[in-house]
Amino acid sequence: MNETSAETPGQPAMPPRRTGVLLVNLGTPDATDYWSMRRYLKEFLSDPRVIEENRLKWWLALNLFILVVRPARKGRDYDKIWNKERDESPLKTITRAQAEKLSEALPDRYLSIDWAMRYGNPSIASRLTAMQAAGCDRILVVPLYPQYAAATTATVGDEVFRVLSKMRVQPALRIAAPYYAEPAYIDALATSLGAALETLGFKPEVVIASFHGIPAAYVAKGDPYYRHCVETTRLLRQRLGYDSEKLMLTFQSRFGPTEWLQPYTDVTVKALAERGVKSIAVITPGFSADCLETLEEIAMENAEIFRHAGGENFAVVPCLNDSPGGMTVIRDIVLRELKGWI
Repeated sequence: MNETSAETPGQPAMPPRRTGVLLVNLGTPDATDYWSMRRYLKEFLSDPRVIEENRLKWWLALNLFILVVRPARKGRDYDKIWNKERDESPLKTITRAQAEKLSEALPDRYLSIDWAMRYGNPSIASRLTAMQAAGCDRILVVPLYPQYAAATTATVGDEVFRVLSKMRVQPALRIAAPYYAEPAYIDALATSLGAALETLGFKPEVVIASFHGIPAAYVAKGDPYYRHCVETTRLLRQRLGYDSEKLMLTFQSRFGPTEWLQPYTDVTVKALAERGVKSIAVITPGFSADCLETLEEIAMENAEIFRHAGGENFAVVPCLNDSPGGMTVIRDIVLRELKGWI
């Protein structure tokens, strides 16, 4: 690439051409107080990809009930895991670190690496605009969701295209494919699980692979998410030599009265304890970084459910985060998707 571009009379010189890489995760509130939580939840739960409900019916439920009571409750949950030193959520801390380490791993002077949140800050709009201003005429967007779901991966694309629709000069765009079956990802999960189990003072009788749930109706409409979760779990069992009794697939984080993907994690944890299982470990392969759903819902809520029902030893395996294995996965995905650009 050339460092400089020819000037057009009456117009400023174009900045050097660059390629941008934008890592995107789900989102985070700016703080744990009521109004910060309300802003975040309103943005998140107003997305029609996330809640596929009659819009008028959902608007009434959201604004007259959910956004009245839920912000305070979720704020208390976030406060349990908040990174007090940096005054931010762990998801923000980890995603920033992933972008920084990716920049170190790919020190190309014409490659600009950044990160954003689909909901909350830094926004996709702010980072894409900054990349364009820095001369990025090609941008790779990497949704950090191993398994594709319309409520996660697709909504990143929706927001990216919304931002580009307002640009006079649009950059060329690629959106990375899901990586639920990539060998590097499966190897990293297996290595992470093995290393975590070696540090425990007990041997788990059962390992649970807990994925974030979605309404069963979404899968009935054609969403591939369930199949992706099943395939990830199958490959992980194969890699570890576990059967379906040793490594169980479950789904967490259901919301509302409708049926979600089953089996449910909390119900499974309780049932295992009640049938006499004393020691379990939980791995969360659908999350690329530790967040509320892993640090509070699994490590605190589900641990309490297990022990209250008679279980004794409960361990949570950290997400891949910015670990060497986790960064190998992200680096490999980026290099795969950038072929022909750099």
